[in-house]
Parts: sequence; C-alpha cells; structure tokens
Amino acid sequence: MKSAVITGSSRGIGKAIAVELAKAGYSVVINCDRDEMASEHTVTEILDFGGEAISIKADISWKEDAENLIEQVIAKWGKIDVLVNNAGILPSPKKIEDISDQEWDRVMGINLRGAFYCTRAAVRHMKKERSGNIVNISSVAGKEGGTVGAHYAASKAGMIGFTKALARELAPYNIRVNAVAPGPVDTEFLSEEVKAKLSRLSLLGRIAKPEEVAHAVLFLIRNEHITGETINVNGGRYMD
Repeated sequence: MKSAVITGSSRGIGKAIAVELAKAGYSVVINCDRDEMASEHTVTEILDFGGEAISIKADISWKEDAENLIEQVIAKWGKIDVLVNNAGILPSPKKIEDISDQEWDRVMGINLRGAFYCTRAAVRHMKKERSGNIVNISSVAGKEGGTVGAHYAASKAGMIGFTKALARELAPYNIRVNAVAPGPVDTEFLSEEVKAKLSRLSLLGRIAKPEEVAHAVLFLIRNEHITGETINVNGGRYMD
C-alpha cells in the first residue's frame, strides 16, 4: 500500500485531500499542530469507510517537528509515496506598513518554510526509492496578489517558484512536483458573509468546495507525465 503525508490535514482542504487519498487506497498521515481532537476525528472517519490513517502532531514550521513527522512515517510504512504540503495560515488583511516582523516571519514560517522542511526530509527517502509525488498547495493570491496582504501573497508565490525549481531538480529521480492554486474555498474559516462576497468574484458564481481542490491534487498524483505545473481551482476568477 502506498503512503501519503498531508500536512495541516485535520480540517478544511487538508482533510478533504486526506479523505480523497484514503479512498484512492493510500495509507494517510493526518497532521495537525494544535487541534488533536479534529485530527483524531478525521482518522476515525477514514477508518470507518475501510481506509488506513494515523495522526501525527507536529508544528512543521519547526525543523525538528517536520523531520520527526517524516521519520515517524518511514518507521511505520517504510517509505513516503506522496507528500502534500498543505499546512498554512490565512492572516487577517493588512497593509504593508502594518505587517510586523513577527507576523511576516509567522506567515513565512508556516506557509513556506514548513514546506521546505518537510520536502527536504521526504526527498531523502524518495530518492532512494527513485519515485515520489509532491503537491504544494499555493493560492490564487500567489498569482495575482490577492487581498490579504503582501506577506500571504509572497508566501504563496514562493510555493509556486519552489514547485518549479524542485520539478527540474528532482525529475531525474522520477519525483514529480506540482502545485494547486485554489481561490477561496468553502471551509469553516470563512464567514457566510465573506463567502457570499467572494462568490461574486468567480465566473461560476460560487467558491470552491474542499473536495474540488482534493480532486485536483489526486489528478496531479495520478497523471505521470505532469510536473512543474500549477493548476488553478478558482472558478475562472484568475486565468493564466
């Protein structure tokens, strides 16, 4: 059985990706930083339909936690077939002069540096297998700036550059690296008022469901001739 690590997967988009991969036959790792109850609930949901899942608590913005997360997976299943760098935070909207050093570092630490730590640790094992899939969750903000602030847009644009560089570097090892750039997604993190406002920015008149982002991730994993790409899931709000 193939294994998949999905960071930040106790709720929202990460949970939808974990469930989708479990249904596709992957043994999945549910990762969370704080909400262990939600993480265990997601594991139970997967086990109930016959999937295989475990929960590992880790703050992937810390190198030691990220590396320990990967090593625990190797100890349990012997390899990592898929890494989905999903963990991230959506800060409150701020103008550049109102973004503190601490907030800039926090957003970069979770949204970008955490992906670097997890990927670096996982690639060491993927290279030995000469096989692997890495999918990075970016954002429409990484392509057109968004409305949250420079800190968030920079972190998500960084994920796209990170994806392209790794796709070139890791192709000789049969490791593919792609990204998904969602627009707003219908999760508990957005109020109904905000969801309605954001829906008007989509050509389709609504924001994405978490499962629709998950479907894009699974597509990239399954298609063995795609690497270095970023798929938009934003209802036509932004087109390359």
